[in-house]
Amino acid sequence: MTSHLSSYVTVHSRTYALPKQPTVAVCIDGFDPEYLAQGIADGILPNLAYFIHHGFHTTAKSCMPSFTNPNNVSIITGVSASIHGIAGNFYLDPVNHEEKMIADATLLRGPTILQQLSKRGVRVVAITAKDKLRRILSHGLENAICFSAEFAGEATIETNGITGVEEWIGRKAPLQYSGDLSLYVLDAGVKFIEEDRTDFMYLTLSDFIQHKHAPGDKDANEFMSALDQRIGRLAQLGAIVAVTGDHGMSDKSLEDGTPNVLYLQERLEGRFGRGSARVICPITDPFVRHHGALGSFVRVYAKSASDVSSMLSFIKSLSGVALALSAAEAAESLELPLDREGDIVVVAVKNAVIGSKKEEHDLSNLGEHRLRSHGGLSEQDVPILMSIPLGSQLAEGKATWRNFDIFDLVLNSQT
Repeated sequence: MTSHLSSYVTVHSRTYALPKQPTVAVCIDGFDPEYLAQGIADGILPNLAYFIHHGFHTTAKSCMPSFTNPNNVSIITGVSASIHGIAGNFYLDPVNHEEKMIADATLLRGPTILQQLSKRGVRVVAITAKDKLRRILSHGLENAICFSAEFAGEATIETNGITGVEEWIGRKAPLQYSGDLSLYVLDAGVKFIEEDRTDFMYLTLSDFIQHKHAPGDKDANEFMSALDQRIGRLAQLGAIVAVTGDHGMSDKSLEDGTPNVLYLQERLEGRFGRGSARVICPITDPFVRHHGALGSFVRVYAKSASDVSSMLSFIKSLSGVALALSAAEAAESLELPLDREGDIVVVAVKNAVIGSKKEEHDLSNLGEHRLRSHGGLSEQDVPILMSIPLGSQLAEGKATWRNFDIFDLVLNSQT
């Protein structure tokens, strides 16, 4: 451990104590509070129930947009996207106007807490279900282990700090589109604690199940129960464990089961002409099969600056729109980096998603499932739970907890 070192690190003006015993932060992707409430009511989450009654529990707010990348980056930096600079999974490069996936830390501004802990000799392990996050999580790490369940079989000492992961865990890496991808992350985490190979661990999962199954569904309950067993095992092994989510999840379908979609680029081109605007859906990532790259937050880039004001007024009049803001308004009210914002930000109502053009979104893989997705204000609520009570120096009556407070909670509550 790290008792010989100075006892804290400071990242983005926030101070974090070095871990005094094995510490684990878990981000359950798509962890809507309804999954916790339903699971507790159904009696399938005994370990999380124990956290609620004997540790700490609250409902927190995630960052906007309520997508995977910005919120995971907020969790590992302790600040909003306005500071760390990553505000989506997908963006339009303002220099060459190319649409790009955020697959590394190029756009990251400033250090991460994981990075600074590793520099202080803390044995850091970061495991993600999806490899798209791995390069961001591993940014600046020293003598650390960082790999994805997706490519566990390809991990090397040089790139990931570990090799032979599949043999070590005892099974092959799961299919990309499966709930088991998340369980693999947790199984690896349990082994690291069992073998005393880590001081601080960040485990971030996949929302494949939550996109398909509502709280209380058989598959959702089986998945949540499996998560609970593994999270409980981490605590039973002596780790201090905190759990939160990157975003919630909502049903985005009409009463007849068809997806409730506003194809915004089609509407804008119908009103302002072909090629007048480009709608970027920042939910886009390699895992689009279960949501068709449809979320509740989009950015609009107008071809002509003179059209922005009239486009904004037009968008506000459309059904399914909860919020339409100029770049400056969005940056201020949603804590986003202004220099990376679109001309207009549009957020859907809770039961709707926004796309660009119908032909750009493949929903064939939904099958008989209702469309479930996220990205809006309505998916900002996420639980925070911790296996120990809140530290005396942390504000029990804090007005608003954020999911990116989790490292503060789990590190600064240790006595």
